[in-house]
Amino acid sequence: MQLRYAFRLDPTPGQRSALARAFGCARVVYNDAIAAREQARAAGRPFPTAAVLSRTLITEAKKTRERSWLGEVSAVVLQQALRDVEAAYRNFFASRTGKRKGPGLGAPRFRSRRDARQAVRFTANARWKITPAGRLNLPKIGEVRVRWSRALPAIPSSVTVVKDAAGRYFASFVIDTDPEQDRTRLGEPAPDSAVGIDLGLAHFAVLSDGTKIDSPRFLRRAEKKLKKAQRELSRKQKGSSNREKARQKVARAHAKVVDARREFHHQLSTKLIRENQAVAVEDLAVSGLARARLARSIHDAGWSRFVHMLAYKAQRYGRALAKVDRFEPTSQVCSACGHRDGPKPLTVREWTCTGCGTVHDRDHNAAKNVKAAGLAVTACGAQVRPDPGPAPRDEAGSHGIRPATRAA
Repeated sequence: MQLRYAFRLDPTPGQRSALARAFGCARVVYNDAIAAREQARAAGRPFPTAAVLSRTLITEAKKTRERSWLGEVSAVVLQQALRDVEAAYRNFFASRTGKRKGPGLGAPRFRSRRDARQAVRFTANARWKITPAGRLNLPKIGEVRVRWSRALPAIPSSVTVVKDAAGRYFASFVIDTDPEQDRTRLGEPAPDSAVGIDLGLAHFAVLSDGTKIDSPRFLRRAEKKLKKAQRELSRKQKGSSNREKARQKVARAHAKVVDARREFHHQLSTKLIRENQAVAVEDLAVSGLARARLARSIHDAGWSRFVHMLAYKAQRYGRALAKVDRFEPTSQVCSACGHRDGPKPLTVREWTCTGCGTVHDRDHNAAKNVKAAGLAVTACGAQVRPDPGPAPRDEAGSHGIRPATRAA
């Protein structure tokens, strides 16, 4: 499995200028490649191949007065910009023909120097390296200081230097992990350990064992500071240096929220994967729920990112992860006897089963049902919940429940 390890960079002022040149040259080559393909499409000609674009937009362009400054950066950075264009068009056409799953993608667009994120990629051909002193030596940029938070588990195959909206620099290394070493390092839980997860807003997650994990609400807690910073930005004159300072202040405030939420998701997902052999979670339609009146709280929770982390960590460490279909009536069925009591409004947090008289906490009961449905799929040997009620969409069996797969 390929994973990315990101570390903060501290470039010097001279290195920042060199990185700005690399960002700009890669952006120009990217835009030139899109323009060449669009001109060919408008004229009814075949799209130029990668070899033709490389020769005309890089090799020959360096010899002209208008593009002579392309020689100031590593040629690998420019070649990778062309690879990005090819990948963007390939994904676009695959999305249009239905070969690519997920929401439809638009045609590749031109990049701007005002984009919030700037990035360049160095492959092994660029001869970049990590020095014995722990610095990242990049061609035509120099040795950049890296804030190492942990050791790399293997030799990276490439590194991407990223500048985000807050003006921070990061080095993102691509690592090929060893599954056996990963499982040995994390350890093996009990063979029959399993957990069901019910995601919500009152609590971020309620587990089938009764554990309730509070929702940190990172965005809600930072709203006052964000509003103040945004007001200050709106009062600054457009194009002024003070407005740029205010914009970076807003970006840094948002970055703190994003970083805190990501750290929370990482810690919780790793804990659940480490302690359980099987994990079951609901496949929520977040994009649909986010159009309701609770949209801000739903986005603040970040359910999709958390489930994505569970999926790739389960694959990495050899755990079983099942996504229970969103139409499964987990909040309507008694986890003790299987009797279905029907839908209930969100204001009902506890209810008594009319079949057996058991008093249920709404979220805890749903987590138990999620676990039972997930175990039915992963075949862990647990007893399937009795009398599940009518299957959704007139289906028979468990077709509505599918194992999770990690997106490429």
